Amino acid sequence: MKQPYCALVRSLTLLAALIVSGCTSGRRWVNQPFHRSSADREVQIYDPRPARKPGAQPGRVATITENNAHATESVHDAEPAESDGPRPELKLTGSRNKAVKRAHVPPPDGRLLGEFRNTYYDFPAESAFISPTPNDQSTRNESAFVSVMNASCQPIKTVPRAFYDSLCVQGSGTLLNGSTVSFAKRDCSCAELCPRTSQKICFDVLDQSEFPWGRGALGKAITPLGSVAVDSDVIPLGTHIYIAEFDGVLRHPAGGVHNGCFVAEDRGLKVKGKHVDVFTGNPTTTLHLNGIVPSNQGVHVYLDTTRCK
Repeated sequence: MKQPYCALVRSLTLLAALIVSGCTSGRRWVNQPFHRSSADREVQIYDPRPARKPGAQPGRVATITENNAHATESVHDAEPAESDGPRPELKLTGSRNKAVKRAHVPPPDGRLLGEFRNTYYDFPAESAFISPTPNDQSTRNESAFVSVMNASCQPIKTVPRAFYDSLCVQGSGTLLNGSTVSFAKRDCSCAELCPRTSQKICFDVLDQSEFPWGRGALGKAITPLGSVAVDSDVIPLGTHIYIAEFDGVLRHPAGGVHNGCFVAEDRGLKVKGKHVDVFTGNPTTTLHLNGIVPSNQGVHVYLDTTRCK
């Protein structure tokens, strides 16, 4: 009986040693630093709090996805892992969806007028606000449409309200039939109230071939990424300006490099003081440029530089 008993003791001792070794190596693995390769595009961090108990809420998984200088974070529910003991606090640090401001490189000549607030405006198209598969209820709902009025208080066309809400802010746009409409005058008693500006705007129908992108405050055609709206008390209309942050920027997603030169050809109700509102022509270009020269981060405006004569 002594030999089987000793064999049993030796077996139990060996099993205990294996368990301790496994736990120790597991602890060493957990404590190893986390290394990512440049090919990794996503990191998931699991927070198992609270422990699995009756009535406990599920854990959370935070996913961080990197895209160049941007990082986005999403959180979704996940089943908590069974575990004992206290849970560590989960803290995620770093910027989220914040583009890096472009460096300011002064031109070789000219004079700095100052750092200006920067925004964008575009040229809405009615076609973009019409659903390809409209439902009958929205079609019958008269409140979903509004009349665009001319300066004589005659209706130009009935359009989707969402298009009108954009048109009355941007000042110009194109109708479904291809006609260009542009700001004629404000404080029109017959016009629908513009919700974002609290103004009543009347419009003119323009020759589409002469004004493909609308008309500016000088009565001339404005051009995408060539015209800017300004406060004419700060920058007189017709002034050529150089915005340093736009020099070398791709004009649109398809390419074409901008030289930083613009002409002050328009005004805006909310464009006051040191503020430049760059005309982009369409929302796709606005989105593209916002990722390179973000709105409201500030740009440097120069006058009298020979590169913009």
